[in-house]
Amino acid sequence: MALQGISVVELSGLAPGPFCAMVLADFGARVVRVDRPGSRYDVSRLGRGKRSLVLDLKQPRGAAVLRRLCERSDVLLEPFRRGVMEKLQLGPEILQRENPRLIYARLSGFGQSGSFSRLAGHDINYLALSGVLSKIGRSGENPYAPLNLLADFAGGGLMCALGIIMALFDRTRTGKGQVIDANMVEGAAYLSSFLWKTQKSSLWEAPRGQNMLDGGAPFYTTYRTADGEFMAVGAIEPQFYELLIKGCWGMLQFPSQKTT
Repeated sequence: MALQGISVVELSGLAPGPFCAMVLADFGARVVRVDRPGSRYDVSRLGRGKRSLVLDLKQPRGAAVLRRLCERSDVLLEPFRRGVMEKLQLGPEILQRENPRLIYARLSGFGQSGSFSRLAGHDINYLALSGVLSKIGRSGENPYAPLNLLADFAGGGLMCALGIIMALFDRTRTGKGQVIDANMVEGAAYLSSFLWKTQKSSLWEAPRGQNMLDGGAPFYTTYRTADGEFMAVGAIEPQFYELLIKGCWGMLQFPSQKTT
């Protein structure tokens, strides 16, 4: 496994952090999740391949145990807002002084700087601030969030995992760890680079929901089927569009027969 021998300390949180740590565990890292006192189970159900222990980081003994863990670990993953870890005397300045090779990964909604950095939020808030939410939805309707996948898991958890991997690689050359500031607003905005880079092209010249890739084209959208379910159609290229038309025409001519 690519990450065999890498040790990770994950401070428990909601979806993005547990997902990030699970990705690392899936590729061989030894992950220890630190739960808060009173935690009954892994709410996000993303504990695959991890061990866990309970520490009260607000108490000196609990904080001391975490510091000892970080002294011999490769990665610390923390999901809190700006200033929380510093208040606990567990900020990167302290932990990396004790272990200069430590990669200190900070995964938050709004990042470690700026006027929003101490505020709470959810996937839909991060997606809105990134600008991506304004592009998702049917014509004439309100924008709608595509579950909590884009900001939480893709822009947050997966981008943070990528940052950790790159920091581990850089450490093979420098011998030093670094601080990763991964946040869901900037992560979602980065994922949508194609959207912004092609903003002035014909792909997005119409309002939301009226373009080729956002449900505005009959050959790239969803349809309700006769059995009450739905089907997705993606036939952009001429040869695939031709097959789509032939298939639809065949169904109109022989509605009782199945077509393949």
